[in-house]
Amino acid sequence: MSVKQISEIFITPMTRDDIEQVTVIEEEAYGRHHWTKSSFYDEMSNNLAKYYTAKISSGELVGYAGTWHIMDEGHITTIAVKKDYQRKHIGEAIIHRIIEDCYREGVKYLTLEVRESNFPAIKLYEKYGFQSLGTRKGYYQDNNENALIMWTENIFYDKFKQKYQENIKNLKTLIELK
Repeated sequence: MSVKQISEIFITPMTRDDIEQVTVIEEEAYGRHHWTKSSFYDEMSNNLAKYYTAKISSGELVGYAGTWHIMDEGHITTIAVKKDYQRKHIGEAIIHRIIEDCYREGVKYLTLEVRESNFPAIKLYEKYGFQSLGTRKGYYQDNNENALIMWTENIFYDKFKQKYQENIKNLKTLIELK
């Protein structure tokens, strides 16, 4: 399937009604060892959790992510984009929304785990100031692959904010964020 250029991305809070579509993307992205519907339903009741969906103009749900806000740390628990829509700035738009919410809530640091072999994701995270600060050995159940533990510096530091604003300015020349 050929996907046209995406011009608008709508990032909104995930609802229980989104979970059916989210789990289809989750399974496509993570195979047999993916989150279940009940995992996502549980997260909808978690006071520390914030989950988002990415939809395009047609209303199609094409990506999602979740974070936990624990004191001054935001942990990105999961993020995925439909294969046909990858490399169209959808993941980047979701990260933008996560960072904006962290600014609003005074969350200073972001962290996540990513497969060592997921070079496109690592490149995106590095673009947004994440650095690898360690490894979780055998973290992924499907193949025992290691995960990089990535962190940002304090997102309120001028150095981070300047790079972030530059990235968002560039992103907004490519797509319209809603």
